[in-house]
Amino acid sequence: MSGVRKLVLLGTGLIGGSFALALKRARLVQHVVGVGRNATNLERALDLNVIDEASHDAAAAVAGADLVLLGTPVGQMGALMQQIAPVLAADCIVTDGGSTKQDVSALFRQHLPRHLSHCVPGHPIAGSDLSGAAAAQYGLFEGRRVVLTPFAETAQNALEQVQTLWQQCGARVYTMTPEQHDGIFAAVSHVPHLLAFAYMNAVLAKVDAQPCLDFAATGFRDFTRIAGSHPEMWRDIAVANREAILADLKACASQLQHVIALVEAGNTEGMEDYFATASRARVAWGQRHK
Repeated sequence: MSGVRKLVLLGTGLIGGSFALALKRARLVQHVVGVGRNATNLERALDLNVIDEASHDAAAAVAGADLVLLGTPVGQMGALMQQIAPVLAADCIVTDGGSTKQDVSALFRQHLPRHLSHCVPGHPIAGSDLSGAAAAQYGLFEGRRVVLTPFAETAQNALEQVQTLWQQCGARVYTMTPEQHDGIFAAVSHVPHLLAFAYMNAVLAKVDAQPCLDFAATGFRDFTRIAGSHPEMWRDIAVANREAILADLKACASQLQHVIALVEAGNTEGMEDYFATASRARVAWGQRHK
């Protein structure tokens, strides 16, 4: 396949940085420009060879680019699209790594209406509780899924180019509608993060919070790992996918009320059946996804 002459990362963090490193390793990109607000992070990206050039000016950076990846929190994407719209080359492909897709697709339509043939919204399913250029790694996308939600207007060659680049990063690529995407990921990604934040804050609110944390071990570590995730990003996701997230949060609250009732009643048989249903499903899922 033809490589990328100039890749511009609007947001130089885990996703964009790892994408750039994977393409460099595959010799599919010649020059990578990282754009961001944090000078220290950009300097670190240069030191680690994640990018070849740093910029604070999105519009100047995308001049002459043939691929742009929006890798910021979704709340920042609209302003960036607005900045780059007047200077994008006609054949420049624009994609993103946002965790919600209905809102991002709407932003593409609002700010890049004449460029939709070369817009390919996407979501690499390879997050981490780490952020910034220092978190970027070559093999982040190996064996991972990437979801693309192309427009009806998206040109086939633009879609195929983005698909192929992700495949060269080691990912398995799927396509679906933005609505399908947001419903699925509210249940299996967005709500788990919000529950982890809520549980962590519940522990912090206890009068004996510090002793609890001192004695916390692997169960606590595994359950709360994602509570260390980027607050700004998850704020934006909660706003962007509000309806689907609320529906699943309320479903989780209903399940918690059911557990409370079982424990209050001392219903040991009910508890065992309830826990066994979840345990069997989790074990089966784990075996399929080793």
